[in-house]
Amino acid sequence: MSEERESDLTLLDAWRTGDKAAGDRLFVRHFAAVDRFFRNKVSADSIQDLIQRTFMVCVERPDNFHRGSSFRTYLLGIAHNILREYYRAKSKHRHQDIDAIAVVDLGAGPSTLLGAREEQRLLLEALRSVPLECQVILELYFWERLTGPQIAAMLGVPEDTARSRLRRARLLVGEVLKRLTSSKTLLDSTMANLDSWARSLRPAASA
Repeated sequence: MSEERESDLTLLDAWRTGDKAAGDRLFVRHFAAVDRFFRNKVSADSIQDLIQRTFMVCVERPDNFHRGSSFRTYLLGIAHNILREYYRAKSKHRHQDIDAIAVVDLGAGPSTLLGAREEQRLLLEALRSVPLECQVILELYFWERLTGPQIAAMLGVPEDTARSRLRRARLLVGEVLKRLTSSKTLLDSTMANLDSWARSLRPAASA
């Protein structure tokens, strides 16, 4: 077990026993990743509340953390569940499959991210136009560098299933990109360097 991993667990245990300073240190360490998770999926005025709710679940539901996984993967899994709860609460149809709907169709406000290049703007729009689960998987893969096993742990599915969903997500983004632009030059540039453009969009944490 790495020193950082041990430190995460130590801080988490201390926070759960009432050590607020330990909780603050854990929050600072992982704030950026959770902030990035919500930034391209919800309106700006909802982000901070969802981040706070994500961290509070760590304290309120201590038995949910399987210590064979990393704390960051566990935390992003919570963020994913919080996001789904957020959109279910806003939906008129509470039992619909939120993961199968794009955030642009779920009523998300304008993206809080901006792309300087046409390829970046096009890709941001495409990410928000694929089913939510596909957007989540792709952004975690590109921005957090999560591996297949880590994505599987976060989603609670077998690794082969996670890898299959990642492949499907990439295909769907490609199909959406084709629909969003009539410029073959722009499409070719975006598709040829998809990984590079996607990683270049990795947002810094908000203030």
